[in-house]
Amino acid sequence: MLKDEVNKALKVIQDGGIILYPTDTIWGVGCDATNSEAVKKIYALKQRAESKSMIILVDVDNKLQNYITEVPEIAYQLIEFAENPLTLVMPGAKNVAPELIAEDGSIGVRVTNNQFCQQLIQRLRKPIVSTSANISGQPSPEYFDKVDQAIIDGVDYVVDIDQHSHEKRKPSTIMRLAPNGSFEFIRR
Repeated sequence: MLKDEVNKALKVIQDGGIILYPTDTIWGVGCDATNSEAVKKIYALKQRAESKSMIILVDVDNKLQNYITEVPEIAYQLIEFAENPLTLVMPGAKNVAPELIAEDGSIGVRVTNNQFCQQLIQRLRKPIVSTSANISGQPSPEYFDKVDQAIIDGVDYVVDIDQHSHEKRKPSTIMRLAPNGSFEFIRR
């Protein structure tokens, strides 16, 4: 079943579509992080200002340098020892859709430990966008049944994994990381 869902989601994403999918945190809306048109569809669906950037997911930490010009050494330690899913906001974003890059040149990246996400990213050979499955300003859905119908209707594919789980999930911890290794918490 996992393989089938990865295949279906992969086809949609390769065709420029957007998906609703489970992550290692809350349910997310995503697409190919290098496809500007697909990224714009997500902003439109979420009714989100493009000045509010979205994060990307990678499957393994050694891919960080493909999307960040200079990854501080501490980033790898923070990822390795984080007890909860951790999103790192780092400057020097590259090789992603320009719409994902914040005004200061940074982007948020999380190394996912969710099997579906890892397999999808491996097959796509690119990062995927991950943004909470809600209309901007509304609460993030703790599980699938809390996802707004407008989001479900607005995506090109809804991944059929973990839809019946009522385990309450929380968004990731977010830290801003400077090239010199200094960091600050944005969301704990």
